[in-house]
Amino acid sequence: MTQNPIKKIDLRQPTHLLAVGFGSGLMPKAPGTWGSLVATPIGTFLLSEMGGQLFFLFTLVSFFLGIYLCQKTAEDMGVHDHGAIVWDEFVGIFITLMALPNLIWFNQLLAFSLFRLFDVWKPFPIKYFDQKIHNGFGIMIDDVIAAFYAVGSIFIYRWFLILFF
Repeated sequence: MTQNPIKKIDLRQPTHLLAVGFGSGLMPKAPGTWGSLVATPIGTFLLSEMGGQLFFLFTLVSFFLGIYLCQKTAEDMGVHDHGAIVWDEFVGIFITLMALPNLIWFNQLLAFSLFRLFDVWKPFPIKYFDQKIHNGFGIMIDDVIAAFYAVGSIFIYRWFLILFF
């Protein structure tokens, strides 16, 4: 009998703790959504405290750190890109939050919703990267691309508001 990969997670290990989004990825249903939900207020707080430039650097470091975190945790679990690994969602939300004109609750909800839409839907090339790259970079990059789709949608939405209202 095969052991449940979740049982291989040790939250006392910083690598695992971060990779599973401080435990949010361990929710039994929709772990990516839960990870994104936890990441949104964390990212909002950090962005408001750090400012845009420092938060951008923090997000960039989080991406490269995430390649290691996700790869190591996936190896420890024995499953590539297990749903419990949600650090990629954290970075995706962080990227999406940077596109907001301000951090009011509606904009946070918009960022969360658009990111989740593209992360779940996986339009080209997201699905390609998700299926073809089987390492930590592959785990991270599909969510980064989903974030870019969300950012593009936010810019279109903002342009529409400026143009018509």
